[in-house]
Amino acid sequence: MKIWVLNPPFLSKFSRSQRSPAVTKSGTLYFPIWLAFTTGVLEQAGHEVTLTDAPARGLTDADVLDMGGRIRPELIVMDTSTPSIQNDIRIASALKERLPKTIIVLVGTHVSALPEETLAISEAVDAVARREYEYTLRDLAEVLEKNPGIGNEVFSGIDGLSYRKDGTVVHNQDRPFIKNLDELPWVSRVYSKHLQISDYFNPNALYPMVTLITSRGCPFLCRFCVYPQTMTGRKYRLRSVEDVIEEIRFVQRTFPEVKSIFFEDDTLTVNKSRLIAFSEALIKSNVRIPFVANSRIDLDLETMKVLKAAGCRQLCVGFESGNQEILNEIRKGIKIERMEAFMENARKAGILIHGCFMIGFPGETHQTVEQTIALALRLNPDTVQFYPVMVYPGTEAYLDYLSKGWITAADFREWLTPSGLHNCVIRNDVFAPAELVKLCDEARRRFYLRPRYMAYKLVQMVLHPSLALRTVKAARTFFKHLVFGSGV
Repeated sequence: MKIWVLNPPFLSKFSRSQRSPAVTKSGTLYFPIWLAFTTGVLEQAGHEVTLTDAPARGLTDADVLDMGGRIRPELIVMDTSTPSIQNDIRIASALKERLPKTIIVLVGTHVSALPEETLAISEAVDAVARREYEYTLRDLAEVLEKNPGIGNEVFSGIDGLSYRKDGTVVHNQDRPFIKNLDELPWVSRVYSKHLQISDYFNPNALYPMVTLITSRGCPFLCRFCVYPQTMTGRKYRLRSVEDVIEEIRFVQRTFPEVKSIFFEDDTLTVNKSRLIAFSEALIKSNVRIPFVANSRIDLDLETMKVLKAAGCRQLCVGFESGNQEILNEIRKGIKIERMEAFMENARKAGILIHGCFMIGFPGETHQTVEQTIALALRLNPDTVQFYPVMVYPGTEAYLDYLSKGWITAADFREWLTPSGLHNCVIRNDVFAPAELVKLCDEARRRFYLRPRYMAYKLVQMVLHPSLALRTVKAARTFFKHLVFGSGV
């Protein structure tokens, strides 16, 4: 059957696929990796699939409606996000008006967390596929193909699906998480067929780059992290090392222009023995391509050295706060004293660190904010980000802030500024949203506008010309926000 997998239009370069969807100050645009996995699974099952990433291609509402008229899909799978949900349902309604017999299913973190609320907004949306949705949609497509035109009875019995029946919302039982990730088709094959990789950019990776995963799920208990709580769960599941390496080889053959890979696992470094085995296999296989990954601070120096030898050039690390009580409250599971040893090991191993910090947690005061900024300056990673806490439906943090009356937004559109940047929608006992934004602006200026830091970056670009394109590309949009402030 004809299936359209759609990342719908919204704001230009809106990065819907990242953990905190927005138009970013650095120009970041994530690959639609979940939609790509789904496209691969549906094609593997024999369906005729079109994957369209409207924000990446600059497509308008009118463009997408025209495409729908040309494709005439029997099933539309549409991605969503919290700040764009009203827009996404509006697009679904417009498509349903033009294609009344087409089944429209919404996917993503937001609708997975709030399926009932989503289905109550518009009858144009036929169903929501919750959590990991690839096999849910494969099963739905199979049933639709065998039973065309029988109405929503087709939805019964499909694990992971929510839909309306007789005026009420029915939630079928959760679909088990995928155990054997090697069964999934390579997203890189989908990229090569459906996407333009030059559209996508991550300032932490050398440009152009591709995004892959080696695992799903995260066993740690951070209260604010959205993917483990709404999509992948907290059970850590791994692809085989051999499967990952073969996909990297495919990337190198298919995209000779690619300069790096971003492994978008929740945490690549969870399992030390597997991490070392993966690194050693990369070295032995003579696969030579720089990569970036998400990490925690529990790596030792010897492991970092092996990672570096395998091609790791940068790790993205959530330090979050400079106050231990706050770290305990958000269940981060790390100690501040370990952070400095981690940074020292990273420098010795030659791995760059992108440090993530957040402000506005429960218990946050002027003193704890200063502790966080001082920690960032002391750790002195290659790059940093400072944001007010971003809370999303489906997370423990969202429920906590909601119960305390600390979410200030009237609706989900307020998660963004009018220009599409992240907006602060939370407060606490001490700070209002505008104060948190100002504190983050000040933290960025104190970090990036240091003469020492600017001199370091100039020397880095001279000594490592491969970093220059990525740095300049990110700085084009970031610098004006750094100096003048706008959004978070």
